[in-house]
Amino acid sequence: MISRLKSELQCGYKERDLAGSGQAYIGPSSSVKPNTSLRCTESFMRDNVMEEMQQLEPGDDTKLRMLDILKRFHSEEEAESMIDDDDGSGDSALSEETIQKIMAGTQLVQPIAKHESDLSDHTHEIPPGPETALPPVSKLSSTEPSPLLAIHLVDILYSYCFTLRLYNGDWESDPVDSATVFLTISLVLGQSGQPETISEVLSHCLEQTCSPAFRHMGGPHFGLGILDDVASLLSLGGDGLICALCDTRRMLKAGLREVKMEKTRDVKRTEMKAKLKSGERKVYFLMCWVHEQPQEGWSSLAGLVTSEKNATMGYMGDIKGGWKAQKKEDRKGKVMIEEVLEEENGLRYYWIEGKTVISSYNYKCVMA
Repeated sequence: MISRLKSELQCGYKERDLAGSGQAYIGPSSSVKPNTSLRCTESFMRDNVMEEMQQLEPGDDTKLRMLDILKRFHSEEEAESMIDDDDGSGDSALSEETIQKIMAGTQLVQPIAKHESDLSDHTHEIPPGPETALPPVSKLSSTEPSPLLAIHLVDILYSYCFTLRLYNGDWESDPVDSATVFLTISLVLGQSGQPETISEVLSHCLEQTCSPAFRHMGGPHFGLGILDDVASLLSLGGDGLICALCDTRRMLKAGLREVKMEKTRDVKRTEMKAKLKSGERKVYFLMCWVHEQPQEGWSSLAGLVTSEKNATMGYMGDIKGGWKAQKKEDRKGKVMIEEVLEEENGLRYYWIEGKTVISSYNYKCVMA
């Protein structure tokens, strides 16, 4: 006991068990020398560190257990890989088709210029004609065709050309709206009209062209351009007319399909369906009728359309020139209503007694 106490005093530390805690209290002795205390502290810390390192170092049992776990994990991974290879469902960064294309040197990204060229050709190509032979008119109707069919043809051609210009030749982008525009312009199919002269047909079509719904397209000057289109189509002869009528029929049928797909049931939808059905049958009858007509008749009809266009241009020029030339004093005391189609925006001008200027929709009232 005495020797143990001497050893503790020589080391400079004394230990005291803490009751009930199992821990040791270590405190420095005030009677030791500084150098002795430093050596004892270093020795004590070194012993503690070595003991901790021995505890952290895994034993043989731990090493064997970890090695066994790694072997089992590697075996399971190889088994799953073999199953995926057998099923052919394993994920791959590149598909088999892509790998084959790369090996064959196929260009995966195609140049966009060719695609745009194909679209341009499709936009400007002539519409295809009917897929089957056209039957004779006698099989479609037991009565003789109306002598007014040529006039009705002009009405339908004008409406068709107007719709193509409005949709830049691509009526397929919105079949329902395209068919609606077509029926709005057409007097024969849209209002079941029976015009008897070319002048009556063109007056109605130009009036619709200058209406508030379409005047943004250019008013009367836009309508005169449509007349040139109609004359050009007539100049192509029967084959060109049949292609145009066939494209018109496709447009009406596409619009009818879209309307039938709508779930809403109202009066407007029912009326639209009836007009599209009737219009499609009428256009098909005209196709068969055109097929039987002599070629020389179409150039004469084109000449009539051109003559009406020139007459309309002259009428517009006379009215505008006379309106500007008339002096103000000649209009005093008179109530004169005169229509003028303005070149810039297609407005209608009316002179009435007074000096107040009133503008509304597509007309302007000027009080003289």
